[in-house]
Amino acid sequence: MENPEVAVSSCSAHDDENLCSYKRHLSVSQEGLLEDQLRRKLKFFFMNPCEKFWARGRKPWKLGIQLLKIAMVTIQLVVFGLSNQMVVAFKEENTVAFKHLFLKGYMDRMDDTYAVYTQTDVYDQIFFAINQYLQLPNISVGNHAYEKRGAEETALAVCQQFYKRGTICPGNDTFDIDPEIVTDCLYIEPMMPLLDNTTVGKHNLNFTLDFHRLVTVQLMFNLKAINLQTVRHHELPDCYDFTLTIVFDNKAHSGRIKISLDNDIAIRECKDWHVSGSIQKNTHYMMIFDAFVILTCLASLILCTRSVVKGIRLQREFVSFFLYYYKKEVSFSDQMEFVNGWYILIMVSDVLTIIGSTLKMEIQAKSLTSYDVCSILLGISTMLVWLGVIHYLGFFQKYNLLILTLRAALPNVMRFCCCAAMIYLGYCFCGWIVLGPYHVKFRSLNMVSECLFSLINGDDMFATFAKMQQKSYLVWLFSRIYLYSFISLFIYMVLSLFIALITDTYETVKHYQQDGFPETELQRFISQCKDLPHSGRYRLEEESSVSLFSCCNG
Repeated sequence: MENPEVAVSSCSAHDDENLCSYKRHLSVSQEGLLEDQLRRKLKFFFMNPCEKFWARGRKPWKLGIQLLKIAMVTIQLVVFGLSNQMVVAFKEENTVAFKHLFLKGYMDRMDDTYAVYTQTDVYDQIFFAINQYLQLPNISVGNHAYEKRGAEETALAVCQQFYKRGTICPGNDTFDIDPEIVTDCLYIEPMMPLLDNTTVGKHNLNFTLDFHRLVTVQLMFNLKAINLQTVRHHELPDCYDFTLTIVFDNKAHSGRIKISLDNDIAIRECKDWHVSGSIQKNTHYMMIFDAFVILTCLASLILCTRSVVKGIRLQREFVSFFLYYYKKEVSFSDQMEFVNGWYILIMVSDVLTIIGSTLKMEIQAKSLTSYDVCSILLGISTMLVWLGVIHYLGFFQKYNLLILTLRAALPNVMRFCCCAAMIYLGYCFCGWIVLGPYHVKFRSLNMVSECLFSLINGDDMFATFAKMQQKSYLVWLFSRIYLYSFISLFIYMVLSLFIALITDTYETVKHYQQDGFPETELQRFISQCKDLPHSGRYRLEEESSVSLFSCCNG
């Protein structure tokens, strides 16, 4: 790049204050000196950590902290994951236990098919659940107990919802109905353990159902338990509140009343507890470790923020110099080279880790019970920490191919995916409205999307074809055309084009790696600086280097 002749010009109305001051105070020799300094500063900025160490003896603190952070955050995640698994397992096992306790004749994996078909069976199911609730302290093998409000135990509520008024005569094809829903509830207080031959039934409860108007019956009650298995893993136990709802669903009035049990679980801090042994000491050790993780992430956040700010300042300095010295605007792509996206990713990871670690400490201290929120924060932060290491692998040419391919292909891939998404959504809506009533995999838009995405990957093809009901020949024929066309279009065309797009970018990047990448104006400007990291020029300028405009302010 040839240096243009330097002309001393007066300030125009369009020049900013820095440039005007720069023009008034800068001599020709100063311009040449500052241009060399700027090139050297830019070359140092884009060096890898090893080259920076050779150039100025700066220790790669960010790299060291990232490696330390990977180990610490991963250990923290594993420890919390094992604890969270016990929480999830306790929730799931209690839900299964409640289904076996309160649903008559329930067997595992019957959730989709568990239903009753006669009025007698409905009453039997309702009174069976009531009697099991009243005898719970005597029959449950778990540490379940009734919820207490003050000195009294909460009652079980039996609520039926039905149409306010209705006269239905299917034989005459006539009906007269008021669609307003009325709710009527019956409350049953927990009592002393019942005798073996004593049960609650229709004879001692004023409870009847009008099945022609009945919409739903709900049995709602609250139970409590303590998760003691965490004691064996040196953790303080949690107290659990279970809000159970048994629903008898008769909305369809089809002769089949579906029965389901929903368990809404809340984890609370135990009010009064005492555990003998070293659990408290282990908890304190883990909290100290979490605090050290927070400090490490704070150090990483400060260093990365400092680097990003330095990059933005250097970008402004380079843009101003280029505008004055070469009378040219710096391209947007060259300006974005100064903004290191990897550092921003690491900063986001640090913030999430700090928040997640704080929540984890609160959970260990039993001040909070937000296991799901904490697991999401720690999971995302750990993923970003590991992704951030790719930044340092990218300094080596053999490891940089994946990063360069992804960065080069991303714009074209995004445009391609937008076009493919239009076709995909069209198939989703069409499949849902046409095949939904006849195929279990097309009952909702979410299920349709999952089914079609599985077909693109070649999963479960035969089952998708085989499960199509043949009640309507026209719909069955349409399903064949629909599925064959979708599979052919997306597997043989869309997916192949997508792979070809990535492959083409990969070949281009590989060719550039062998023959050299096209140079941008920024790279051409920096390439004129021939000083090597070992030359010592960078050490001399570390203290004496001045900003492009700093000499103009004196």
